[in-house]
Amino acid sequence: MIKATAGADGPERCNQAFTVAAAGVASGLPVSLWLTGESTWFALPGRAEEFRLAHATPLEDLLAAVLSAGQVTVCTQCAARRDIKPDDVIPGVRIAGAPTFVEEISTEGAQALVY
Repeated sequence: MIKATAGADGPERCNQAFTVAAAGVASGLPVSLWLTGESTWFALPGRAEEFRLAHATPLEDLLAAVLSAGQVTVCTQCAARRDIKPDDVIPGVRIAGAPTFVEEISTEGAQALVY
């Protein structure tokens, strides 16, 4: 499990979270990427395409990789604070809260990384 807490406000931390999540998927690991705080915006269509960081894989490519074989979740409270509804997010992205997060990190063998 990878939890992204930064967006455009912390571009290197944001990119690291997405890169590690995509690398996990490429390695065949079960990956759950949680978007919280300012990273929540990347669950909306077109937002990842607007993000650029020198010498980094485009965020939209990393997000697509995770969506292809992993799970992407937006924090319920983070979505509500930004007035983001389930119908607003990219297909394949879900909105879920703390109980789901706790369930995932409590799974035997699960490891959580926070960026």
